Amino acid sequence: MSFLAYDRQGHGPRVVLIHSLALDAHVWSRVVPLLDADILTYDCRGHGRSGNGGTTDFTTKLFAGDLAGLLDEVGWESATIVGCSMGGCVAQDFAINYPYRTDGIGLVDTTAWYGPDAPASWAERARTARDKGIASLVGFQQERWFSAGFLAREGELLERLTKTFVANDIDGYAATCHMLGATDLREQLTGVRKPATVVVGEHDPATPVAMAEDLAKRLDDAPLTVIEGAQHLSPLEAPEQVAAAIADLLSRVDGVTGG
Repeated sequence: MSFLAYDRQGHGPRVVLIHSLALDAHVWSRVVPLLDADILTYDCRGHGRSGNGGTTDFTTKLFAGDLAGLLDEVGWESATIVGCSMGGCVAQDFAINYPYRTDGIGLVDTTAWYGPDAPASWAERARTARDKGIASLVGFQQERWFSAGFLAREGELLERLTKTFVANDIDGYAATCHMLGATDLREQLTGVRKPATVVVGEHDPATPVAMAEDLAKRLDDAPLTVIEGAQHLSPLEAPEQVAAAIADLLSRVDGVTGG
């Protein structure tokens, strides 16, 4: 059995949804009911209900391998892989290294590369968590996750996300920060030839629209959805629009496979 905690629900085309940094599969809780699909959600290594697999030497390639093992466990040869933020980096690595198991790829509020300052900036975030405690980052995270209006009216959701965030193991959180700081999938992503879609919040401060535009270009000018007013966790802030983009992707996957 895998050390990854997962859930599966629904019927139809197979879809994997991968969550963002320091959260869990709940990131997709408002999208799942809107999709007519067989959906696999899970908590990544070192996140939520999942263990760290005996190491904190995290890489996106390691996380992609975890997903391949999970697909084996549930008996899926392939699926459409959709990821948000960190999950989008994992989805890209999976599509690069497991093309025969990738029916389509959806990238939500994510990037192939966080920029030239990424190793230093992500290391600083990990250092802050170690020195001051992960709770010291709560305000920083909340303001990046959602627009001010959404924050004001979604207190219960914010409380749940914050509880998940502060419960993270500090070593796992730091390891994931360093993983993202080292990520650069730009050149390899250009070789991915699968149906794709890219989604981003209009005011995403973490992976802004320019990064999404670069992803779409590298994926053979994939459709790009910019969600008006949204920030970094659009699956929770704008689930209808995210679900619509995924549904469109699935229709194009079905057209390619003739399923």
